[in-house]
Amino acid sequence: MKLLSAHRAPNPRRVLMFIAEKGITGIEVSNIDLNAGAHRSPEFLAKSPLAKVPALELDDGRVLTETRAICTYLEGLYPEPNLMGLDATERAFIEMADRRVELTLMLQIANAIRHTHPGLVALEQPQFPDFGKSQAEKMLATATVLDQLLQQQEWMAGDRFTIADITAFCGLEFARGLMKFVPADAGLHALQGWRDRVNGRGSAQCH
Repeated sequence: MKLLSAHRAPNPRRVLMFIAEKGITGIEVSNIDLNAGAHRSPEFLAKSPLAKVPALELDDGRVLTETRAICTYLEGLYPEPNLMGLDATERAFIEMADRRVELTLMLQIANAIRHTHPGLVALEQPQFPDFGKSQAEKMLATATVLDQLLQQQEWMAGDRFTIADITAFCGLEFARGLMKFVPADAGLHALQGWRDRVNGRGSAQCH
């Protein structure tokens, strides 16, 4: 298999962290130069029609896109260590936590950066700075809710590390790099403590 990835982009990093947590070896990683527009080339569009990374090329030639779908596939092939739930109930609650983080925090961070950061002008046309600013404000509100959650439990989905923690961590690290967002600076100390615990895992160095 081959993973079409991109340096520092949060969604490819989610898959790379997932692979590292699983201890999966033998997947070739090929980095796509987004700034050079390689994701819009005819060759890449034939594999990922929406011009998005990551994409996983299977050994039979088919291509899986969408981060959650790729991780679900890998979880099926490599069920241990489990990151997505051991039974129907746990799977549902882990997916709920993961989707909540993905569709709120991560999306808000992405929109804020895409529409306000000068380095992304080439990738996001047109930019809408007012929209980006409003998304940054919503991101802070979401981070506050997550901080309150983490005052009651150790991890995003409960009492163990799961894919939901990978999603949230990659989003927050993207914000740390390009928005200079540090939870502790906003008084979100539970979220900061959680971030630091995840950052201490070996998989956190995969990007």
